[in-house]
Amino acid sequence: MALLTPLFAFLYHLPQVYKWLLKPYYVASLFMSIAFLAIRKTPGVCDHLSTQREDGNPCDFDWREVEILMFLSAIVMMKNRRAITVEQHLGNIILFSKVANVILFFRLDLRMGLLYLTLCIVCMMTCKPPLYMGPEYIKYFSDKTIDDELEKDGRVTWIVEFFANWSPECQSFASVYADLSLKYNCAGLKFGKVDIGRYGEVSKRYKVSTSPLSKQLPSLVLFQGGKEVMRRPQVDKKGRAVSWTFTDENIIREFNLNELYQKSKKLNKKGEKANQSQFEPVPEEDESQATDAQEEEPESKKDK
Repeated sequence: MALLTPLFAFLYHLPQVYKWLLKPYYVASLFMSIAFLAIRKTPGVCDHLSTQREDGNPCDFDWREVEILMFLSAIVMMKNRRAITVEQHLGNIILFSKVANVILFFRLDLRMGLLYLTLCIVCMMTCKPPLYMGPEYIKYFSDKTIDDELEKDGRVTWIVEFFANWSPECQSFASVYADLSLKYNCAGLKFGKVDIGRYGEVSKRYKVSTSPLSKQLPSLVLFQGGKEVMRRPQVDKKGRAVSWTFTDENIIREFNLNELYQKSKKLNKKGEKANQSQFEPVPEEDESQATDAQEEEPESKKDK
């Protein structure tokens, strides 16, 4: 049953997966990932390749090529243990498949290695990973608006993601962050994003490094009353991020999203009641009471 559940889930989402995988980036990445395999196994092409096999068969992997592929496969498995989304799993497979192809092509022929490396650079510049375009309740800040929005209302709690479009980790985290915004967004708890790859001043002001070596992308920061309360991942004295996994469970637990959401809902109800009390309509007198009052006035005058 444990194996059937993910199988049924995969079959249910299969049309969406096909539509997703047919995007140019994944099509190009697929061909680049299997390039060496295709050349080594294609009859008529592999006959002209060199080999170190004892039987001299150029259309099969030699022992060194198998060793390289097994080593990089082990690295992919270790990397995917911390992967959250399907995009991260595929990203790791694509990345290390290209690394394996570069090593294998350079080992086979220097010219083929240079050609493959050039194709990788061209694909990287022309075919970028597709960005998340699904539903979300997220406000995008610029270098001029972020400070004003965070300090605009002290009762509002902000969770802000500092990201860069070129970061694979940020691209993979986009769908997770969007789902959290759909679930927890309200008037007293809001979600925001700012591209520090584009706005370098914001990166310096909020001390989030864009260097790939620092591993601070993405960074989630909680603001209350315009001031930073906490951030994940935390940064050590050397400026490197402490290892932290960006799963929805970790974010909900570390940022106390359930508690923050309940408090924000109570503030919203109090605000609505205060607004209603300020603008309550004055009750009008009934028409019958008004007519009775008008009739009583002349009778009193007659008595006088």
